[in-house]
Amino acid sequence: MKPNNKFKNLDIAFWANVRAISETIGYTKRNNGTVLEYNITDIEKAVEKIKLKKSLYFNKTKPTELTTKILKYSNYRANILNTQVRTNLLNKDIAKKLFTTLKKKYNPNCPIPMNKQKGTKKTPAFFTAMINILIENAIKDHNVDYEPKELIKVFKNKILIHTLSRRVDGAYPSTRSPIAIWEIKEYYNTTTFGSRVADGIYETLLDGFELEVVLNSKKIKVFHYLFVDDYFTWWVKGKSYLCRIIDMLHMGKIDEAIFGKEILEAIPRITHKWIHYKK
Repeated sequence: MKPNNKFKNLDIAFWANVRAISETIGYTKRNNGTVLEYNITDIEKAVEKIKLKKSLYFNKTKPTELTTKILKYSNYRANILNTQVRTNLLNKDIAKKLFTTLKKKYNPNCPIPMNKQKGTKKTPAFFTAMINILIENAIKDHNVDYEPKELIKVFKNKILIHTLSRRVDGAYPSTRSPIAIWEIKEYYNTTTFGSRVADGIYETLLDGFELEVVLNSKKIKVFHYLFVDDYFTWWVKGKSYLCRIIDMLHMGKIDEAIFGKEILEAIPRITHKWIHYKK
């Protein structure tokens, strides 16, 4: 999923309002488990509860441009999650079948990592393995680092200008001045939405802030992707964090958020961009 151009390049104050108002109203409908769409009354109540300056949000009873924009974005976010992201997310059984199909079709040489579970839950990391297989098939004979063992380092004119604070899950063509990096968040065997899952969102956000500094100060672009899967973890337990991923996407901290089976369409497209990208 790429960002909607209508909601790109909005200032930090807009996103501060989106977060605060979303937190106050809530993210989901308790009766049917969908992401909540807001109305003017919801925003008015939130503004009063947070004790914001009401004249910035309402001109007497008429919503201001800021309020209208918040309402349009929030409802776009709800619609895209309810209708698109929800249907793309896989469960473990479906992911296993799709992995088996792709492995048989492409006979890959790329790494097929195992998950971090024990006993009967110890299986291939299906989503990560599928991503690797699809990238290998699309990239062909180009180099890819599927399992980076070091921090990302960005150079300009052979001079090191930035090192990311943490390791990522993949880099093209390598960790040294990559064209693209990616993070993978698959949680097929979890039974709760724990702090480890939430921390993964904030780590990706941190990477996005660092890459933004590199772009703004040195004019060097590194494409940044977030791959996400597991219906139970993200949809049943973590819809508020899906909202934050959509926010992060439109804040420009990732170039694309790719959910579940969306990898089948997205990876051939984004890898074509990598191969033909001119620094």
